[in-house]
Amino acid sequence: MRIAIDARKLRDFGIGTYIRNLLIELSRLDQQTEYVVLCRPDDVESGEVLGRNFRMVPETAPTYSIAEQIRIPLALSRERVQLVHEPHYVLPPAIRCRSVVTIHDCIHLMFPQYLPGKLAYVYAKASMWFATRKADRILTVSEASKRDILRFFDVPPDKVSVIHNAIDERFLGPADTRRMDLVRQRYQLDHPFILYVGNIKPHKNIERLIDAFGRAREGGPAGLKLVIIGDEISKYPALRQAVHRHKLDKQVRFLGFQPQETLAAFYRLARAFVFPSLYEGFGLPPLEAMACGTPVVTSNVSSLPEVAGGAALLVDPHDTDAIADGIRRAVNDESTRADLIARGLARAREFSWAQSVAKIHKIYMEVLGR
Repeated sequence: MRIAIDARKLRDFGIGTYIRNLLIELSRLDQQTEYVVLCRPDDVESGEVLGRNFRMVPETAPTYSIAEQIRIPLALSRERVQLVHEPHYVLPPAIRCRSVVTIHDCIHLMFPQYLPGKLAYVYAKASMWFATRKADRILTVSEASKRDILRFFDVPPDKVSVIHNAIDERFLGPADTRRMDLVRQRYQLDHPFILYVGNIKPHKNIERLIDAFGRAREGGPAGLKLVIIGDEISKYPALRQAVHRHKLDKQVRFLGFQPQETLAAFYRLARAFVFPSLYEGFGLPPLEAMACGTPVVTSNVSSLPEVAGGAALLVDPHDTDAIADGIRRAVNDESTRADLIARGLARAREFSWAQSVAKIHKIYMEVLGR
């Protein structure tokens, strides 16, 4: 039996985390099935940590391209696979084997204004429409995303399975005090700070976060700063403009991409974690912060209340004053902080990649009739 997994987005921020943990847990769970992993040439060596039944196959077709519509089916045919798992919403029509597709969210349909142009919107909608019809099973990561999929596409509800994301093991272990000290020294974190971690895209609502932070500083700890971690900041000059507009040049820091070991240190050093996103299919960073014992402020929309499970302060992401008030409470109110920390640690323990991937593996076997 041979199963293919499209891992070309292995290094992406969110989907990359999904793919990495899927491969790691499958390698622990299943040493019998032969897995063909389609990946970027630079990622071939990363397969060395997997079992002997995992074979990395280089594939250079760009994601969201005409080339992938042709080359992915050819690769699957050449490798003679019985089932393919596409961990994103693109499932080329020419694929002839059985298939499972993960649709993490419907953000491109909910916020088409954030796409590069009309052609990108057409490609996204057509790809998702076809994937929902062609796939033998559809996976998604929250009940909120399932509701969105059923709203946009006419598919039977029992064809869509909700399997939650989970937390990387590096966030669940004991605090690495040595690394925390190194991070504190390297980034000169000698002041209290609130933290944001995630993509730097318009729907993440970071511009409003900057405004709310400016308001929340009044009456907060002396020297309170905002640290924003995320890549491609240069693509969104409006963020730096917002910093200048609110005269926060010395209080807001953009640090760019950070590896997960360093992220865990940032989470633990932060006074609070704030994630006022307008839309999330799952929203993993708030859960990572909870696992690190950090109070969380996040949005009361889409999947975030579902993920938080009563362990975070929920605020209206469209209301700057509400975000600012949430920051003040998470930073200043010690009883609220203690309650959020305790609830967050308990909530984080409810999510497990081992359990989630076991459910995905079971669906593979059901589709294959095993």
